[in-house]
Amino acid sequence: MTGNIGIKARVQRIGSSLSGMVMPNIGAFIAWGLITALFIPTGWLPNEEFNKLVSPMLTYVLPLIIGFTGGSMVYDGHRGGVVGAIATIGVIVGSNIPMFLGAMIVGPLGGWVIRKWDNIVQPKIRQGFEMLVNNFSAGILGGLLALIGVVAIGPLVAGLSTVLQTGVDWIVNANLLPLANVFIEPAKILFLNNAINQGILTPLGIQQAAEAGKSILFLLEPNPGPGLGLLLAFMFFGKGAAKSSAPGAIIIQFLGGIHEIYFPYVLSKPALFLAVIGGGVSGTATFQLLHVGLKATPSPGSIFAILLMTPKGIGNFVGVITGVLVATVVSFVIAAAILHRAKDDVDIEQAKAETQTMKSEAKGVRPSITTGEDAVTGVDYNGATSTDNLSDDNLSQIKQVIFACEAGMGSSAMGASLLRDRAKKAGVDIPITNLAIRNLKADENTLVVTQNELADMASQKAPTAKRVAVDNFLTSPKYDEIIMNLKSVQIGRVDQGNQEAPKPEPSSDLTQISWVDVKHIDFIHHDQQRGSGTIAATELSARLEAAGSNISADNVPIGQVTDDKSELVIVTDDAASNLINRYLHVQILKVPSITSEDLWQAVVEQIEKGVA
Repeated sequence: MTGNIGIKARVQRIGSSLSGMVMPNIGAFIAWGLITALFIPTGWLPNEEFNKLVSPMLTYVLPLIIGFTGGSMVYDGHRGGVVGAIATIGVIVGSNIPMFLGAMIVGPLGGWVIRKWDNIVQPKIRQGFEMLVNNFSAGILGGLLALIGVVAIGPLVAGLSTVLQTGVDWIVNANLLPLANVFIEPAKILFLNNAINQGILTPLGIQQAAEAGKSILFLLEPNPGPGLGLLLAFMFFGKGAAKSSAPGAIIIQFLGGIHEIYFPYVLSKPALFLAVIGGGVSGTATFQLLHVGLKATPSPGSIFAILLMTPKGIGNFVGVITGVLVATVVSFVIAAAILHRAKDDVDIEQAKAETQTMKSEAKGVRPSITTGEDAVTGVDYNGATSTDNLSDDNLSQIKQVIFACEAGMGSSAMGASLLRDRAKKAGVDIPITNLAIRNLKADENTLVVTQNELADMASQKAPTAKRVAVDNFLTSPKYDEIIMNLKSVQIGRVDQGNQEAPKPEPSSDLTQISWVDVKHIDFIHHDQQRGSGTIAATELSARLEAAGSNISADNVPIGQVTDDKSELVIVTDDAASNLINRYLHVQILKVPSITSEDLWQAVVEQIEKGVA
């Protein structure tokens, strides 16, 4: 077992390094793909002048930014990137094909060479000569690498690329390409998706698309059909939490392109690997049969991104959509048969935990210490202060929140969007962004949110920042706690600047509530038990509807209340003080129990009086 993990970790690290040079620059690849799809002679809007952009971008711009990114990943950001870019121009000139693989080799090589030089030479530089030595060393070493690239590395990589491309062409011509999904689909579940797509298929696909105008390789890993079919099967034939969560997962996976959302569903019942493999193989076979491909890599793997990268022609669109549908149907049928035969419910929560463990192992890092359902880093990393709770004091100086993930896209963007939406509803005014963890630079005024397996790296990149590690960017209950405490801190700042800043006064008397202003009712229980809050909200909503009122009631976490006078929050005594510290404008009704039928009836009567 240990040997397998070691191999997987090594493969992941290599693939992660390759994909790490492509992922931050996906926008450039998409720009090239769109320009190609629109303005080449066979494009949607043929334009001779704009078509001149296609070749220089493919030959120079894309490899150079890959080389710069590769160098900056290895050493010192800009300095390593500059040497990597200089080295890359050598392999470009030394070959007659798009030099993506060459850029992935010499870019990091340039960063490594200048790092070694600096480690040896910089301690010996006399004071006042630092800039002179640094500038000339970067120029000289970069220039030497460029010369070596022209005469040696460029021709060597060009030969290697030709061999690889010949192999791909042979597999395609032999109609064996669909078998690649036998390996691709399980590898995705093991979190090798970025390594496979951006690290291997994208460079080969770009070269193929430059010659043929499109490449089927862009469709092998991003095809959303297998995941969609699996989730549809859970929606119709699943049980419990897996069944109820499947519709939301479909939106995130198929429309949003975040394929990681369906990985726990597969792991909940390993036989479902057959479903996604069957979907992937059948989808690729359909793409190959109909001779379709994409202009450039779609990222993320959303159906919208795939259609945007589809070349002009009704046949291309029909072929791509057909391939996705075939993959969906095959995956659905196999998954439905497996789920229908299953006598026991699948444990989706346990599968999510297993997914996190596998993701950590694949990346060769250990998970953070976890507490209960979620995880917050509770260990000092390299002597840095780590956030083991989210008290007001911990977050009193926070001026921004950064979500950091491996690629800086996908899951971290979704997490940032979720927290941003909750912050807006709670009236918390704070910047919330996302980025790749390798680009993370944060001080003590920043709260960094990462997944468990990246907590160690976050501590190294931002040792003075406040850090929180979560199991899943899409479903973490820790967000409520973050919003609550940021709101409390913000109210404290308002009070410091304005001693007359209003605060809500909780009332136990229904007659003291301004019922004419009430537009919505929130139930919050002091121990956050959803059952009692859900019962109260459901029963009161039914009674209000029967009385002809358009006011609705909901059970909400304490951090998701809309801070407005039109919100009436009904809470137990123990929760009222927390609301006072976190909101300025809501109306608060304190009650001994939120599940009292007398309470519900009294609320309905007061609302009817207010309307009258």
